[in-house]
Amino acid sequence: MENLQENFVEFLVNYGPKVLGAIVVLIIGLWVIGSITRYIKNAFEKREMDPSLRGFLSSMIAIILKILLIISVMSMVGIAVTSFIAILGAAGLAIGLALSGTLQNFAGGVIILIFKPYKVGDFITAQGHSGTVEEIQIFVTMLKTPQNVVIIIPNSELATNSLTNYSVKPIRRADWSFGIAYGDSYDQAKEVLLKLLQEDERILKDPEPFIALGELGDSSVNITVRAWANSGDFWGVFFDMNEKVYKTFAKEGINIPFPQMDVHLHNQQ
Repeated sequence: MENLQENFVEFLVNYGPKVLGAIVVLIIGLWVIGSITRYIKNAFEKREMDPSLRGFLSSMIAIILKILLIISVMSMVGIAVTSFIAILGAAGLAIGLALSGTLQNFAGGVIILIFKPYKVGDFITAQGHSGTVEEIQIFVTMLKTPQNVVIIIPNSELATNSLTNYSVKPIRRADWSFGIAYGDSYDQAKEVLLKLLQEDERILKDPEPFIALGELGDSSVNITVRAWANSGDFWGVFFDMNEKVYKTFAKEGINIPFPQMDVHLHNQQ
């Protein structure tokens, strides 16, 4: 019993201050980590970062800081942490090699959600696919095509390769090339096209529409037409203009040529 008491007293003398200091450091460290985490969350909110990424990054940062705090407290008590750190490093390396592709997609998702090259609702073309961004997840982005098909693209491909975002700018330019037959009046066709553009309220007056003779083709005189519209009206304007030109040219007697081939048969005796 006396030996037990002596050992206990010796333990208190040798390790008591270290344990007490470690407890104090642990309490203060947890408070500091909580303050840092709250500050980071507020910074993410000010940058209007995606809520799902905001929570994930805040939690990950808090976990890393707590692991570092625990290692520091263990070293203060006198526990050898060299082997523990080596094990953690080896485990981290093995996990990183096994999940290299997944980690790349995660990093790509973080980059996308921070820099926002596109957002939910944008119409983009990337990796040979076109569609509306339906959801941005941590590892993949989901596109919905005009055919109502869902395309899933890894974020690493979207973060490191080029893509086309059709929804970033508020207005877009529509381009057409309308052919008329040789011999038909170019001035008449230009007048008809200008009238059709002016009658469509969706077509913007500034920048003003552009009409010019674009090419003297093999079988047609091709007229280049360019007009600006709001991005939401783009496809409606584009398709409606094609229909109006086809109907109006027919009424005005303007011919839309198409390639033809004349075959001559010779009867030889």
